[in-house]
Amino acid sequence: MTHVIYTAQQLKLKSIARLKQIYSEIACTTEVNDKRCKDSWISAIVNYQASKIQKLAPAAPDEQAIAQVELDSYIADQAQVVAPEPLTIVEISFDHHEYYADDKLVASISHDDNHLTQRWVVMGNDKEVFRANTLMRCDRFICTHYKDGSLPVQEQLATPCTTENQIMAYIFNECQNYGFEILDDGIYNNNGVKLGQVGCTDGNWWVKRRYSVQQQYSNSVLDAVLSLSMVDVSTDGKSIFDEYFLDQPLEQLTGDKLQRLLERTELVTA
Repeated sequence: MTHVIYTAQQLKLKSIARLKQIYSEIACTTEVNDKRCKDSWISAIVNYQASKIQKLAPAAPDEQAIAQVELDSYIADQAQVVAPEPLTIVEISFDHHEYYADDKLVASISHDDNHLTQRWVVMGNDKEVFRANTLMRCDRFICTHYKDGSLPVQEQLATPCTTENQIMAYIFNECQNYGFEILDDGIYNNNGVKLGQVGCTDGNWWVKRRYSVQQQYSNSVLDAVLSLSMVDVSTDGKSIFDEYFLDQPLEQLTGDKLQRLLERTELVTA
């Protein structure tokens, strides 16, 4: 039985819950050193894949054999050191990826169905800068040329699409810190329970808790996602702080209530 081969960069886009699922799907046997650490899951999966790579038969076409050797080498290199990459990759769709550095668009990869062989295209400033027959080669082109400073300097093109993608990149990065999953209808925790939604309108960040129809404004995306991490799913979207603070201020809480508040905070954020 064959499985999809994941690169380290692709795995970094997944939540801890999804990484655990991938670990099971590929029947990974590599030990995870720290099951609370996302990089430990990524390292285990990448190392296992590298150990299971099967070489193509000698009779395979030369071009395919060369591509497979490059793939083997690429995954083997990643298996040695799984280090954070300087670029953030936002997967807009299966055939459209955008690369950001310091929240600025660096380049994008798209798929050209009209080309016979080199269908994967690297775009910069809405212009083609590289073309290859695999997504991985385009990824390598962007990472390599970004590091040596030879990628075209991106012009400031404030289009609604780019702005929306940047907002999604901010939200995605913060959700990763908590292992949350972003789906079409909102943000979910590791147990598949919907926590709410986070967005930005006219430069103002807002959050909706679970099934609420009201938007509450936040100072930043960090605060918005943080508020979702404190949602108590047993109180229909009311945060543990709302449950107490809407009734009385913190300084008026009794010692018993304050202790219970701290205990519930620890449970929700654990």
